[in-house]
Amino acid sequence: MTGRVPPLEIVSSSTGDDQRIGGSTLTTATTRDVARAWESFAAGEDVEEGVRPEILASWYRCRDQYEVDPTLNVAPGAPGCNDHRLDNDVIFAKLGGLGALAGREVELDGGVVAVTDGAGRVLGSWGDPSARKRAELSNLAPWSSWSEQCTGTNGMGTSFEVPGPVTVTGPEHWCEGFHQWACAGISVRDVVTGSPIASINISRWDAPMSERVPAWLTQAAASVEQDIYRRTVAEAKSVVAEFKQECAQESDPIAAIDRGGNVIAANYGAVSLLGMTNDSAVVTGVVEPANRWKPDIPEFSAVVRWATSRALERAQWSGHARLAVRPGENPVPVTMRPVIASNHVVGMFCVFGLQEGEPYENDSQAAAVSLPRRVIGVRNDRLVLLAPSEIRYAEADRNIVWLGTDRGRIQAATRGLDNVEELLAPHGFSRVHRRFLVNLRRVAELERGVKGELVLITDPRSHELVPVSRRHAPEVRRLLGV
Repeated sequence: MTGRVPPLEIVSSSTGDDQRIGGSTLTTATTRDVARAWESFAAGEDVEEGVRPEILASWYRCRDQYEVDPTLNVAPGAPGCNDHRLDNDVIFAKLGGLGALAGREVELDGGVVAVTDGAGRVLGSWGDPSARKRAELSNLAPWSSWSEQCTGTNGMGTSFEVPGPVTVTGPEHWCEGFHQWACAGISVRDVVTGSPIASINISRWDAPMSERVPAWLTQAAASVEQDIYRRTVAEAKSVVAEFKQECAQESDPIAAIDRGGNVIAANYGAVSLLGMTNDSAVVTGVVEPANRWKPDIPEFSAVVRWATSRALERAQWSGHARLAVRPGENPVPVTMRPVIASNHVVGMFCVFGLQEGEPYENDSQAAAVSLPRRVIGVRNDRLVLLAPSEIRYAEADRNIVWLGTDRGRIQAATRGLDNVEELLAPHGFSRVHRRFLVNLRRVAELERGVKGELVLITDPRSHELVPVSRRHAPEVRRLLGV
């Protein structure tokens, strides 16, 4: 692993544009502008420019959603529970070896390298002894919590919220007590679910970060994610093997899914029920993550998350939910059974038409969570603050979500259509297609497509068309009263 990652250099050459103020090597004309913006924002005012979009989006999360105290100068201790997957210990060991190696390389440059788990809990730190002692004054030490929810904008916590590496310099940190630090971090993500497993971060006290650091972080994360990919393929092979044995005992329609709710294998009954063709690759089993099939079933992702969390507590667990599997038909019972390998959940069997085990109850409190006062978008180098009423629809392009708004097409700061749906559902938005959410209050016209499919028009002036999948069409008609 380490052979694929180049040596780490964090010494940053000074530039002639830097204007040192007050003796701090972090205080430049640019950071002074950011500091003034931070003071206004922390006092409750809104800021739309002068701060990098990813940092400003983080500030909004910290102030309006997480309510992190901006005067904080010490990270809180992390909960004592250990809730990560057992096999992730291997990933942490690899990251720890990489962190220790990088720590030796940056020791003479005053750097500190830290590794966290997916909740932002520090697992280990390495580097310059004096810098580490100073970092420990802020509780940058094992089993402290550096998620955005706990400690505001910082390299470790903010890396969980954005793709790729993120740098946080001086007053870009949400908490004032960390304004003399520069840091850069990147998350290591699960190939199946996209959720963060860990992060690696580099910090320096009162010194800028080299522009080479983000590239190093990218290569370091990629080297670890290669191991996660290989593990993911191995998991799928074990699920397919057990699926073949299960099919010999089960006559009902049955599908095997991974931890993210993607279909890996299905018998002919399930293939027909889910609307796939009999020559679909899932009939024989699919191990390549990119080739797996995502069911377009309302609430399916939520049920999978619920079943996985319950199965973690008890390996012999089973549960059931009622899902609208066929468009326009009544919901059918679906029983979920975990697939266990090496003492952890690697997938799930979905048996359609069977009602067995613990019943699923929709979390009616989801709409009662603290909602953002605005939806945050990014356009060019500027953050755009949107009222939900300004958004007509949301369209997914893999993990990137584009918002069709009264101010043009804007990229959402939040990744993943499921996450955007969670934010917008309380404001009258509904999933109408695997790739689309629509603001039902903004639907102006309905149209039939060339093959009889339903199409929504949200802006008659531009003839803006939002497709409705056959699966979602009956519910959309009901909600619109047509």
